Amino acid sequence: FDSHSHYNDEKFDNDINTIIEETYNDGITRFSCIGFDIAHSIKAINISEKHSFIYATCGISPNDINDYNEDNLKKIEEMAHNEKVVAIGEIGLDYYWNKENREPQLKAFKKQIEIANKLNLPIVIHTRDAVMDTLQVLKENNVVNKGVFHCCPLNRELVKEALKLDFYISFSGVITFKNAKNAEEIINMVPLEKMLIETDSPYLAPEPVRGTRNTPINVKLVAAKIAQARNML
Repeated sequence: FDSHSHYNDEKFDNDINTIIEETYNDGITRFSCIGFDIAHSIKAINISEKHSFIYATCGISPNDINDYNEDNLKKIEEMAHNEKVVAIGEIGLDYYWNKENREPQLKAFKKQIEIANKLNLPIVIHTRDAVMDTLQVLKENNVVNKGVFHCCPLNRELVKEALKLDFYISFSGVITFKNAKNAEEIINMVPLEKMLIETDSPYLAPEPVRGTRNTPINVKLVAAKIAQARNML
């Protein structure tokens, strides 16, 4: 199960049906197609409706904050009633790419948590260089149906606190990178029952295919790294 992929990304436009078929036939038989702005949330739902084994999420990410306004929040809520939508996301905070718009990011994050709670849906969290603020928001704004830290930063404090808050931790191809020095330690901090795996495709292709267009087939490489780190091979 690739818990976080972006079949709705333009990098898949030319061969999406082929990629989906190849991936399914390779044994990856469940995917979540993750929205990140209005247009790509709609696209994720459209893709999911064509395949029984693909699910969708809808939301406005911190890197797409220009989409954040009251009208678009209503659109997210309307979309989230679709039976193929399984979460609100990806949402959260990103101070790496966006240093000057923290207040809009915080407002969008909190408002979308409200939508998730109203609909009893989990959330998919994107956090980058914003660990403390992300945790603060989650402690002050209880998420009823919890959710997942997608492509979870390899930060001990974040993982420890996220688990205390009863969130899932999702690992991506980042754990295979040579510069992911503490990956094995972090992997072993997370109980298997609180762990998800993902590709974040078409981004973050794992070793040994780093630098190529990532596809959900490569989620097997993420799983293999976890198995190796936990002596399960």
